Amino acid sequence: MRHLIDFGDLTRQEWDELYARADRIIDAPEKFIDTCRGRVMASLFYEPSTRTNFSFQTAMLRLGGSVFGFADPRSSSVAKGETLKDTIKMVSGYADVIVMRTPWEGAARAASLYSDVPVVNAGDGGHMHPTQTTADLTTITRLRGSVDGLSVGLCGDLKYGRTVHSLIKALAKFRDIRFFLIAPRDLAIPDYLRQFMRENGMPFVEVTGLEPVIPQLDVLYMTRIQRERFVDPLEYERNKGIYILTRSKLARARENLLVMHPLPRVDEIAVDVDDDPRAVYFQQARFGMFARMALLSDLANQPRKRPDPVEIGREPLCHNPNCITRTERYLPPLVKYNGGVKCCAFCDAQL
Repeated sequence: MRHLIDFGDLTRQEWDELYARADRIIDAPEKFIDTCRGRVMASLFYEPSTRTNFSFQTAMLRLGGSVFGFADPRSSSVAKGETLKDTIKMVSGYADVIVMRTPWEGAARAASLYSDVPVVNAGDGGHMHPTQTTADLTTITRLRGSVDGLSVGLCGDLKYGRTVHSLIKALAKFRDIRFFLIAPRDLAIPDYLRQFMRENGMPFVEVTGLEPVIPQLDVLYMTRIQRERFVDPLEYERNKGIYILTRSKLARARENLLVMHPLPRVDEIAVDVDDDPRAVYFQQARFGMFARMALLSDLANQPRKRPDPVEIGREPLCHNPNCITRTERYLPPLVKYNGGVKCCAFCDAQL
């Protein structure tokens, strides 16, 4: 587990080991205060973040390590035109692990090609967010005892919601998961994920209404409609505020339902839900810190390793305007197959 770019890269055994470590940290965090003593984490946040950035920084400090980095690329050499490759080559010379969030899909995968140290994807555009998934699975396992056999409702922006994309990939590793994909047609899950679910025998139904399916759910995972992901402002205006969970809507829900949210919320969960014992999103954020401690305790202590040389690209194969290959033209033309369909290996867009 040298890098964590996509949760799908982990085996079930690797996840079980990671959760077991997180579980031990939750129970006795004081036993891990020297785990990363002398280790340094680079925090490269190319777009705004509060929770993920603070969560990673706090995780590293609680392990006895230290942190440097930026939360605004305008304060870095990126503003002078430095390539991602050069930034990563330089930073990996200073740090033991790199945590990065960017608006460009596939950027973490690209960074891993040039880094001497592990790279952790803290969110790449509307693509993936695997460490949020470690928070999600830690929360479900800790509170329910198991992830297998659950009915999971994913509600809101399923098109651009990278937390949802990563969670779907992760739940393929568990048994008997049934999905309710609750979204307006404009914000339905991408085709490659729909195909992924079919290939992996993950039963799902797509619906546009939240209230009719609430009684059937063990987990309700709410997401916000993300203004920053929309190219067309009219599309955002059509969809904002379409789903709002209130205390009254939970009246028909199961007593042991878990209401989750990656945060921040805008208006999709009313404040009157916060005191409902089924609302666990603030616990989820705290569990996320412990899950990131478990991850960093492994990755930050790995030996340095110079990456293998990679081909120099000429023209990008991918036509996704948000793909990292559209701006970093030197990247190799990497291809993968999703369901027999040829796709960009950086952002998963169909070629």
